[in-house]
Amino acid sequence: MIPRYARPDMSALWTQETKYKIWFEIEAHAATQMAKLGIVPEEAAKTIWEKGKDAAFDPDRIDEIERTTKHDVIAFLTHLAELIGPEARFVHQGLTSSDILDTCLSVQLTRATDILLEGMDRVLAALKTRAEEHKFTPTVGRSHGIHAEPITFGVKLAGYYAEFARGKKRLEAAREEIAVCALSGAVGTFANVDPSVEEYVGEQMGLTPEPVSTQVIPRDRHAAYFAALGVVASSVERLATEIRHLQRTEVREAEEFFAKGQKGSSAMPHKRNPVLTENLTGLARLVRMAVVPAMENVTLWHERDISHSSVERGIAPDTTIHLDFALHRLAGVVEKLTVYEDAMQENLDKLGGLVNSQRVLLALTQAGVSREDSYVYVQRNAMKVWAERKPLLEFLLTDKDVTAALSEEQLRELFDMGYHTKHVETIFKRVFG
Repeated sequence: MIPRYARPDMSALWTQETKYKIWFEIEAHAATQMAKLGIVPEEAAKTIWEKGKDAAFDPDRIDEIERTTKHDVIAFLTHLAELIGPEARFVHQGLTSSDILDTCLSVQLTRATDILLEGMDRVLAALKTRAEEHKFTPTVGRSHGIHAEPITFGVKLAGYYAEFARGKKRLEAAREEIAVCALSGAVGTFANVDPSVEEYVGEQMGLTPEPVSTQVIPRDRHAAYFAALGVVASSVERLATEIRHLQRTEVREAEEFFAKGQKGSSAMPHKRNPVLTENLTGLARLVRMAVVPAMENVTLWHERDISHSSVERGIAPDTTIHLDFALHRLAGVVEKLTVYEDAMQENLDKLGGLVNSQRVLLALTQAGVSREDSYVYVQRNAMKVWAERKPLLEFLLTDKDVTAALSEEQLRELFDMGYHTKHVETIFKRVFG
């Protein structure tokens, strides 16, 4: 992670200070429940809270201790003892390091997801607004990058809205699956810690107990989580790539907002480049980069090892920070997107009505011509359009096989644009309700 692609709220979640605060809360909640069980003196539990809740945990001091202990949780507990005093001996009773590390990571990932969901809501709101604005703005649909049939720009954006709505559901499901805690002690047997401690801490931290933690929370949960983020990132890239294509000089149907004073090139003053959507394409790759390592983390030795640890220290902050930044950047692009309706119409008309070839084909079959012959009649005229750049209708009206089946009036009616937009309202109702 670098500051250039980070927003403050998400970045703050992954600071050392935030991590140590969460570690303390887990330990203090555990001490509170242990006091109820008579394992820890009540006064000691109160002292732990009173001295620790507003304590300024010093990352530099913890790092200094860790250089000797070679163990991050022990270094933290040693520093905590410096702040709390003798009552610190009642901290971490019966717990193991993974209880703190894994539960903390669950807290961070659930909070990170809440921030990501805010970003998703902004993207969805932007797409809905622009889709409604351009519900009936005609444009050409493309397959293989080639003109296919007419659609509307609103329908195009509605499709992206539906995709991001699915992405939001995936994030919500990922949040639910990752919102688990584990305070079950060494190898997960609860031999030295009562299960009620886990339940209490989970309740206080907004988590549910992992059914079988084996000392660590099973990493299939994390794999599913990062996979969900990877899919959302792919949706970001798909929309970004669409905008990049639409901004190409030869197309120029839509364009990233170009601010007054903005510069597109150090060498060519005329340039207006799709830099934001190109950036989004790269950020999506960074998010997806975490998916395979997260999958590989599922396989740990026996009840636990720490081969997953170094991976997660990198991918957890990086993916959530990058995706958070990407969602808000994408929302901004959509909110300010410049749409050139005239260019859309011009491109739609560029091939002289070829986009209506299927409708002519179907009309011929309805008039009694075999599908095979209908295809031949339409295609031979369509190929003339490509070669001679004259309207398709002009060639059809001079084709005796075509006019034997369809009158001039029937043929002209087949080029009505309203035919292609008659179900737009149905599509919008399906998407937006």
